[in-house]
Amino acid sequence: MSNSASDHATIPQTLWAARGRHTGPAPEEAVRRTLRRHKNSGDIDDFAEPPAEDPDLRVFEARWRAGGTVAVRARLTLVPHQGRPQGHEWRLVAEAERPWDDAWPSPATLFWPEGGSDEGEDGAWDHHPTVPGLRLRQVNALPDDDKEMRRRLRDAARQAWCVHVVVHEAMTPDERGRLPLARLLPPGLRHRVVEHRAAPQQLRAVNWALKDLGVEVPRGGAVLLPPDPAPEDYDGREHSVRNVFLDGSEPAELIAALRHFAALPRPLPQGAEEALADLRDNWTLLTLQEELERQRRLVAMYAEALEAMTRSRDLYKQAAEQALEALAAYRDVPVSALPQQRPAARTPGALQQLTRTFEKLRLTARGRPQPEPAADASPNGTARETDAAEDTEGAGDRSS
Repeated sequence: MSNSASDHATIPQTLWAARGRHTGPAPEEAVRRTLRRHKNSGDIDDFAEPPAEDPDLRVFEARWRAGGTVAVRARLTLVPHQGRPQGHEWRLVAEAERPWDDAWPSPATLFWPEGGSDEGEDGAWDHHPTVPGLRLRQVNALPDDDKEMRRRLRDAARQAWCVHVVVHEAMTPDERGRLPLARLLPPGLRHRVVEHRAAPQQLRAVNWALKDLGVEVPRGGAVLLPPDPAPEDYDGREHSVRNVFLDGSEPAELIAALRHFAALPRPLPQGAEEALADLRDNWTLLTLQEELERQRRLVAMYAEALEAMTRSRDLYKQAAEQALEALAAYRDVPVSALPQQRPAARTPGALQQLTRTFEKLRLTARGRPQPEPAADASPNGTARETDAAEDTEGAGDRSS
């Protein structure tokens, strides 16, 4: 697992995000029926089905006011599930005008039927998107095989769209204790939590399986699986609950740990950043006021672009006029009056090259061999002067 989340964008406190898989053949029909029913009852203000760039995708938008005053925009995307088992993966992101309150209705129940069918003709929408056998709203018993248990918990921890909770049964619970804890959670947490249940005799095995994740479940308690990558200041002990009473009472300590976990600056899971960007940038379900503000922004943007084009045109026109004036003046001036072109100044590199050339010539001149003197010549030239005098006297005798 990664131990740093510095390179990942964090989850905004205004965001509610969940991901799952629908096993039926036509999930879009179930979404349309549910949205239509909530619009008729006033639970949502409006919904729409904008076209998607990919023809295999289905996109739904809905808006409502949580608590009667806080505007919420939500976007659900259906993607055909390519692996096995077959079905459609769904991704749901909802953003409010202020930090999310867990007491608000779950966005999942505004797009999907809250009761839902288990595995009937319409299929079920609360399956985990990647780990087979896991459900969002049911108790998920851990496998008896230790290696399979370890593999399941490791794969589940990598999927940060959901919060995974491992609960250990101190003793075999009664009928009330076998019910999922999700039904006792606040609405805003209910469909973002996956409950893994360890039998009383599996305590040692489950802690062996959790060893790689750096957490441990207390006997009769619960622990939240750390996110991947984990925040720098993440402490697994703050998300461990000593006692979880499986008697139908509200698990107050577990709810407090879940709320603390949700408030952490956790990194956005893979795919959530793109889904949030689609919600913000490609939103189509606008009110009249929002449409008016959007048109005003477009008008301001177009006016700014037009002004920039006008300035550019004026500058181009001015430069062209100056060029034409300079060309006309150049044509009217006689050639003799034009400034003569001076030879290009020698560059420092050329000067250095010329200096090196003269230095080579000087060294060559110094190293050239000199002619040898005559054998009878003395170093100071005395013999040569004596010979010249004798020649002069001989010439005088001959003339007399």
